[in-house]
Amino acid sequence: MADTSLLLMLDEVRTMTLRHLEGVTDAESRFAPPGLSNSILWHAGHIYVVVERLTMEPLGREPIAPEGWIDLFGWDSRPGETPPEKFPPLGEVVPQLQSQHVRLSEMLAEFSDAELSAPLAERPDRTARHLILHGFQDEASHKGEIWLLKKLWARHGA
Repeated sequence: MADTSLLLMLDEVRTMTLRHLEGVTDAESRFAPPGLSNSILWHAGHIYVVVERLTMEPLGREPIAPEGWIDLFGWDSRPGETPPEKFPPLGEVVPQLQSQHVRLSEMLAEFSDAELSAPLAERPDRTARHLILHGFQDEASHKGEIWLLKKLWARHGA
């Protein structure tokens, strides 16, 4: 039987992330306040990459990401040092987040409680559920950063 809490968490967090991204312009999506280098666009791409990796890898599946996204948006990315033209427009990231939501919901429904609770071979102190929840929690944090950047843009960036 599917873990309804995982599915609920994914739905709750992703729905709010997508809501925060509604109506964001290209200029707004690329805005980073002085002293910071992470834009709304970077946070949105980072959400995709981190949730993808922390969901697929512990379940023994290959992460799916557009070419170059792991480098652009992953843990080791350096958005402040990356030329702006390397980033895709937000209009390409949002549909990826939407389709990922559907795909991961369907995939997670396939796994039993026992499968999600089993210790991972490479990290016996962790389970797939733990890493997946960590990915959703990370998205919730970055969703908050997106919301804050929107507020800063409205006040100072426009």
